[in-house]
Amino acid sequence: MTRLPVLMYHNFCAQEEASKGLTLAASRFEEQLMYLRSKGYQSFFLSELSVQKALPKRSVVLTFDDVTVSQWEFAVPLLIKYGFKAVFFVPFAYLGQNDAWNASSGAAAHPIMTAEQLRALDPNVIELAHHSYAHPRLATLTSEALQQDFDQAQQVMAAEQLSIFPALAYPYGNFPRQQPEQSRFFTQLQENGIAFGFRIGNTVSRFPWSNPYIIPRIDIKGEDHLLRFRWKLRWGRLRLW
Repeated sequence: MTRLPVLMYHNFCAQEEASKGLTLAASRFEEQLMYLRSKGYQSFFLSELSVQKALPKRSVVLTFDDVTVSQWEFAVPLLIKYGFKAVFFVPFAYLGQNDAWNASSGAAAHPIMTAEQLRALDPNVIELAHHSYAHPRLATLTSEALQQDFDQAQQVMAAEQLSIFPALAYPYGNFPRQQPEQSRFFTQLQENGIAFGFRIGNTVSRFPWSNPYIIPRIDIKGEDHLLRFRWKLRWGRLRLW
């Protein structure tokens, strides 16, 4: 099995002093991409992983939640510059609006890309996938409510002619943890054609994934200087800070 860190990003900014929490300075992101390239890391789309049997030793998956406009402005040009692929997880109800689920808690609102902007992304650089329709805590939903969320997402995809790979990043990393609810949840994902499900976890995954619906991601924060990033890339959880 191959170590496969799956990195998770959110928002971006131009100023180093504003780099904190879910918002990462573009300069720090560029430093991270430079490090990955210098060490020979190769990035993958989820669609590629669905058919791969083995990976190079230094492989990585770069994932971005919420498709904020700051990702369009800062992350996409840097991904192109350094030759990396990435997966953007889309909250379909909020296209062209903002991340209201964060703004309601007092955090600053971040504008979200329009469907037109998503269609304009280079499919050789960016692969789109699911981040639910309404960004709910999935563990709180009944089977009927979860199905409604899937159906509404499908309606947006069809209406906006968006090409979406069937993988789901759980909003807030939230999914049922207890049985039998978890088994029913995973069955419903499978019935809706979802190939992979991503939690947070902050551990490095091993590929091929033993359970495709509990794939851990590593949360990259605005405070992460290069040494922290390198530690997370290698180990996942921080134990020194």
